[in-house]
Amino acid sequence: MSEVDDAIAAARSSWSRISDAGPAIAAPTGRKRGQGARRLKRIAAAVVAILVAAFVAGIISATGIGIMGVFLTIVAILMVTVAIAVWPTPAEPAPPPPEKLRKVDLKALPAQTERWLQAQRRGLPAPAQHLIDRIAERLRTLSPQLARVDPAGENADEIRRLIGEQLPAFVDDYARVPTTLRTTERGGRTPDAALSDGLGVIEREIAAMTARLAEGDLDSLQTRGRYLELKYSGDDAPPR
Repeated sequence: MSEVDDAIAAARSSWSRISDAGPAIAAPTGRKRGQGARRLKRIAAAVVAILVAAFVAGIISATGIGIMGVFLTIVAILMVTVAIAVWPTPAEPAPPPPEKLRKVDLKALPAQTERWLQAQRRGLPAPAQHLIDRIAERLRTLSPQLARVDPAGENADEIRRLIGEQLPAFVDDYARVPTTLRTTERGGRTPDAALSDGLGVIEREIAAMTARLAEGDLDSLQTRGRYLELKYSGDDAPPR
């Protein structure tokens, strides 16, 4: 991980004296797309339930539901839609602070780190926001693989160091740089550019981790595939 260490160390060094000039101004937020999708699903389910109830009532009644029944059905759909749309959603628990991420259970670390990153996203420049989204995708891909990683092994230590320590510390260092100085060049790069460069290195390293953890499965797949070809497609394959 020397490339990661070098990139992060260089960026953090260029920010160290700048960050002493004043506090950062950040406006952390989480994603709202998941909440919106859940609301739409609830509205759709409620509308379907109302229509099914109206249909059943029309079948049971000798005269059908009539104009008044249609009117009440429409009113019910509108009321349910408005109620679900404006009903406040439970607030999500705050993500763990950076100093606690390194202590999170290994299998939960990618999800917890992603939550923390999304809370910092709005306070970052646009190129960094794009990289945060890519890192989040990498973390979601990596997460299922950690179920088979020994928490006390070398791979676990490497994953914890990058995802639970280096990544949040790197973003946290940037957040302490005053906003007025983030576009000021220092040492040949601005803090904004150094942030993007470092996040790009981290994103590539997470992808490399995922590939390394998958090597055993890929080898097994290829071996099994060759066996099946020899067993069932070769000259000695049993007749069909």
